[in-house]
Amino acid sequence: MRAWRFRLALAAVSAALAATVITAGPTAAHPGMDTGSARVMTAEGPVLGAVDGGVRTYQGVPYAAPPTGERRWKEPQPVRSWTSPLDARAPGSACAQPEDQPISIEGGGSEDCLHLNVTTPAVRRTGPLPVIVWIHGGSFTYGDGATYRASKLATAGQGAVVVTVNYRLGAFGFLSVPGLDAPANLGLLDQQAALRWVRRNAGAFGGDPRNVTIMGQSGGGYSVCAQLVSPGARGLFSKAIVQSAGCVGPDGSFTRAQAERNGHDVAVSAGCDDPRTVDGCLRNKSTAEVVAASVSGHDGYRPVVDGKVLPEAPSQALAAGRFARVPVLHGSTHDEMSGLAALDETLTGVPLTAEGYAEKITEQFGEDAPAILAEYPVGDHPAPGAALSAVLTDSEWSTAAFDTQRALARYTRVHAYDFAETESPYFKGFPRPASFSLGTGHMTDLAYLFENDIFEPLDAPRSELSRTVLAYWSRFASTGDPNVREAPSWQRFTARTPYVQRLASGRIGYTDFAADHHYAFWKGLTASR
Repeated sequence: MRAWRFRLALAAVSAALAATVITAGPTAAHPGMDTGSARVMTAEGPVLGAVDGGVRTYQGVPYAAPPTGERRWKEPQPVRSWTSPLDARAPGSACAQPEDQPISIEGGGSEDCLHLNVTTPAVRRTGPLPVIVWIHGGSFTYGDGATYRASKLATAGQGAVVVTVNYRLGAFGFLSVPGLDAPANLGLLDQQAALRWVRRNAGAFGGDPRNVTIMGQSGGGYSVCAQLVSPGARGLFSKAIVQSAGCVGPDGSFTRAQAERNGHDVAVSAGCDDPRTVDGCLRNKSTAEVVAASVSGHDGYRPVVDGKVLPEAPSQALAAGRFARVPVLHGSTHDEMSGLAALDETLTGVPLTAEGYAEKITEQFGEDAPAILAEYPVGDHPAPGAALSAVLTDSEWSTAAFDTQRALARYTRVHAYDFAETESPYFKGFPRPASFSLGTGHMTDLAYLFENDIFEPLDAPRSELSRTVLAYWSRFASTGDPNVREAPSWQRFTARTPYVQRLASGRIGYTDFAADHHYAFWKGLTASR
């Protein structure tokens, strides 16, 4: 794999979203919310939420003290308790982030952002519910928890308490600069502080603090990979769901040297290039000045192998069995890179030609291009754009996904999937290519799990698939096994039987993932270098 995976996949997402206005941010209201309310007593104080149809929601609940002023670049501190009911009927601020990408949260957020959101079934169930903690993606630079409304996930199956979390992003959460007195992985430490909040407070919302699943996609998925390895997260969760993140690939973390090179660029851009004074200089900068100096885009920040919060790269730790050996549900979308492969056509209306396909493969893969073009001839695909999508997906996502599943399965229980719906919802307001189907690309699987306004609505067949996927995810969060009576059987992935479940309308069941995604070819190509 290569580090440009994030940039390419999310560049496609960003371009797609450029054609529309995102209204689902920290200030978006929930349509149809009534005037009902629900009050709970947390360990920190009373919280007033709202009843919205079949769920109770509590938004903008602080799980740590604001990391502002003297607490900037410090480990998360306990939140001060309160006695009057906290109004939790509207989201809190997103964490500070650049606004250069359409997946940014409108307004850019603020440093006072360590909030979480809780969604539970409106009617109390018998016995405590499993808890799902959602860690959003966005290349560790963009996004927030409130965007992912979780009514469907909270009410699926036997029900669940769903917690969506904000954590410090970019230069505020993952900055490493020589001379800056700051831990390297504040964003990961924030996630752990949120998990400790869940342990203290899950019961108040009807949840079981001993039955917690951490779940994330893309950058959030890599966060889950890191938490599997981090000593500070041990005992805070009992299961993990990883979507579109190959934990054993090199893209999930930075070495200290890599992080400090990027951090040096930030310090220089901020006018704080003297290591002797960089700490005071950066702390005196405003939020806007730090954001302006930050590395933006999709390659600037990752969890950092610091020997403490993250003792070693997840790719090494998982392969060696040095991780929390909890049940894992892991997978990717069948067409992770379809948005990128279609980008030129959707922007210009001109489909990729066979000659253009060969040129792109040669430009991307150099001396390996002839072998790749022979393995992925245009004639085997509906269009040259579809061939390009398959090459980019298989080389950069599918191979890493299968490697991760194999590594995990040596030490723990794994259920693997390939989200392979041929026509998934796309990003609102952005055209699809005429020459081939986008299938299920990067991020679009989230339309089946959350109510997120950036996606097109689900039609009837996709709604049925959503119900099945939600049932699988809910059951896994409850028991560590996704199998439910009303859905096709889903076997474990083992070294001897690498079972991968295809998730697609009317076609749920076993898929030969390795053959479908040319796994042996890519492993052989890598070995021959």
